[in-house]
Amino acid sequence: MQSKIFMALAVSALAIGAAGFDSNQAAVVTQDSTAQSGTDFAAAVAAPGRTEADVKLDISRKPAETLAFMGLETGDAVLDIFAGGGYYSEVMGAAVGSAGSVVAVNPPQFVSSDAAKAKWAGIATRQPGVSLKPSQLGDYTPEPDSFDFAMMHLIYHDLYWESEKFKVPRMDPAAFLTKLYAGMKPGGIVAVIDHVGNAGDTRAVVEKTHRIDPATAKADFEKAGFVLETESDMFVNSDDDLEKNVFDPSVRGKTNRFVMKFRKPA
Repeated sequence: MQSKIFMALAVSALAIGAAGFDSNQAAVVTQDSTAQSGTDFAAAVAAPGRTEADVKLDISRKPAETLAFMGLETGDAVLDIFAGGGYYSEVMGAAVGSAGSVVAVNPPQFVSSDAAKAKWAGIATRQPGVSLKPSQLGDYTPEPDSFDFAMMHLIYHDLYWESEKFKVPRMDPAAFLTKLYAGMKPGGIVAVIDHVGNAGDTRAVVEKTHRIDPATAKADFEKAGFVLETESDMFVNSDDDLEKNVFDPSVRGKTNRFVMKFRKPA
């Protein structure tokens, strides 16, 4: 199963926790995509040049609604953590405009293939404000007070995962969040979307299913000093089998997901 997960990262459609969510099973965010910040997220999603594979995920991932809910703004300095194939990096790059920027962090072993290099070169051409930063997550240390917004899309659970085969070392989520907290500007937002998992031994749950208990994520962020500002049920799916790995064909693209907006106190 691990092979299926990270081989997907080695090709042009890289994305941890990739496939999207069935929009018919999701609660709809009612706010307009420009309501919170004046940023035209619909235009960012519709920007030309995005790959067909990424565009197909828009219906399920609802990027305009998600970013509006999270409060991304034009001109923001953004950190896209474990950005995969750059799905959100490209959309956020268009949304923040020339006055903003996006730093996309990826473990180097997952962006070294020709397909990955071509994908990221295309993103950089279309959105010059997007830059790729190859780094193991545990090694990455942002400059203090440097980011307005951070995205963790379907990857927070991976801080609890390790793999000798794929050169993913054991990480300390608390240490990572301490560095992330320092790197966020006062008032900065961290957007967290992840697959809902059962309670229990977090590393064991992640190893088996690539899911995480929402209560664990919430507790981790609050312990690091972040404040949970709001949550959304836009990706709730009560029919999801939490015992199944998110890459199981029977649930892939239809997982129950939590959406949390954290903020570093001003």
